[in-house]
Amino acid sequence: MRRTAPLESILERLALEATGDANDAVTFRSGGQLTLGVEIELQLIDRETLNLVPRAEEVLAQSTALTNITKEFYLSTVEINSRKCNDVHEVDRDLSVALDRLDEIGDKLGLNFSTTGCHPFARYANCIITPTPRYNELIDRNQWLTRRMTVYGMHVHIGMGSGDECIRFNNFFLHFLPHLLALSASSPFWQGEDTGLASCRPTTYEALPTAGQPYVVHSWREFCQLCNTLIACDAIQSLKDLWWDLRPSPAHGTLEIRICDGLASLAETLAVVAFVHALAHWFKDHASWLDQVPPPPRWLARENKWRAMRFGLDAKLVTHLDGSVKPLRDDVLDWCDRIEGSIAALGYEPYFATLRQILDRGNSSMRQRFVHAQTGSLHDVVRHNIAEYRARTPLWGGNTG
Repeated sequence: MRRTAPLESILERLALEATGDANDAVTFRSGGQLTLGVEIELQLIDRETLNLVPRAEEVLAQSTALTNITKEFYLSTVEINSRKCNDVHEVDRDLSVALDRLDEIGDKLGLNFSTTGCHPFARYANCIITPTPRYNELIDRNQWLTRRMTVYGMHVHIGMGSGDECIRFNNFFLHFLPHLLALSASSPFWQGEDTGLASCRPTTYEALPTAGQPYVVHSWREFCQLCNTLIACDAIQSLKDLWWDLRPSPAHGTLEIRICDGLASLAETLAVVAFVHALAHWFKDHASWLDQVPPPPRWLARENKWRAMRFGLDAKLVTHLDGSVKPLRDDVLDWCDRIEGSIAALGYEPYFATLRQILDRGNSSMRQRFVHAQTGSLHDVVRHNIAEYRARTPLWGGNTG
């Protein structure tokens, strides 16, 4: 059995870490002021069967010139990471180059790609796990809960100047997790069945003991204390084991927003990232807003997340402790008006035009259900998802090109 340090020793170490003097997992390394990084997880799809196929090693072997394509938990997945960018325009250029190159590799290998939150009919029992010590350890620790995670997300990293700044932004963005989930919702089908949810992807994570709704802390020292306690009692081995919807990422010097389903097209990805970035810039200039509107209590945050999972853009959010509600669409639009100055200063109007289209015409989950209602075929849903990935834009009306 591993010996744990006395509480006094842990607190002494925390005092050092809170000032950045300790070389530890929770020492915050500045990631710059509101820089951006984006991670996209991609499904590898066989062109004949339209099912997931374990060919990640072949893709990686063909992409040695692209350092931002990496392996993931399953061999039917690869991940593309943008470099550190100053704005969404740079993210756009960076991801466009990587995706174009990936498409060339896919054509060479006879593969298709999709970036939705999960594959509509693939069986997780048939998927092969990438053989690495870390992934084997996760399987050993969490067993069936980990094996089910054939899901795909989009993560946004926002550069932070310090740990305490990261916690302030963390508590601001706690208010927007349901909005981001609803906008990105793209996982209505699971193992061949309609789940009735706009997004079923979060259900695979929430069963894990260190995943889902994040805990509220109010300072970097408090976050360090929580993390070190979790490490001391063997709840986690490192901060990589915290699969919260939103978390500080000290090694990168960022706040990492993890709640989003993978978005079906690059245009939608950029729209949601622009929403995140414009909100961050607005909060930089309006930090006192959090004094009047503290982080939501856990029951309210959980209820709003559930509503976003179930109803997506049609959700009605609980906006007050007295039970008052407001349509999620209206709240997104009100915030678009509130942050209009940041949108204009950043030149994000084209991205927000796409965001408004999503609100008006529907997210990927709604489009997938439309295709299924028209054709009765989940294979046609997969074809539609592939077509949207290829087009880099939503295909309204179910057009698969």
